[in-house]
Amino acid sequence: MDESPFDMDRRAVGTSVYAGVLFTVLGLVAWASGQPFIFPSLGPSAFILAFERRIDRSQISAVLASHALGALAGLLAYSLLASGVVLTADPAAFSPAGLHIAASGVFSIVLTSLGMIAMGSIHAPACATTLIVSLGLLSTPLQVGIIVGSVCLLVLVHVTVLRGYRRTVTSASLTSRSR
Repeated sequence: MDESPFDMDRRAVGTSVYAGVLFTVLGLVAWASGQPFIFPSLGPSAFILAFERRIDRSQISAVLASHALGALAGLLAYSLLASGVVLTADPAAFSPAGLHIAASGVFSIVLTSLGMIAMGSIHAPACATTLIVSLGLLSTPLQVGIIVGSVCLLVLVHVTVLRGYRRTVTSASLTSRSR
């Protein structure tokens, strides 16, 4: 059965607003702490959670495990291959620093992809997380911890909002039936 244009518009608005709510909490924590609790790969994760609007243990596990794996694989790759190099400007052609940072990015993608497949926890935005770390953008152990904490907070807010919504809907439904 196809969705009516009204249903699609409602879903689009609902998904957009809900993704914004999820990201607002992280933005407030980042603002209050001065730490990078928001970073590019969380946007797609917030969108996926908002679009699917469900509490599925396998989905939640995939989001958490894949981002943690990506962050750790990125840290390993960066530590082994590009420590001290940061990709914030174009490296000079054929420079050793450019080679190190490129190798770190490649190695982190290989590790993250292999790990996600081996764990059976596929969440593509984790590949962006691994690059954020392995390219030196957020590459200290503290920053990697914040990345993992941010993902946990995103999931916690998602689960809390959905459970609260379901309780409210269930309660309203029971109240209207008892009349």
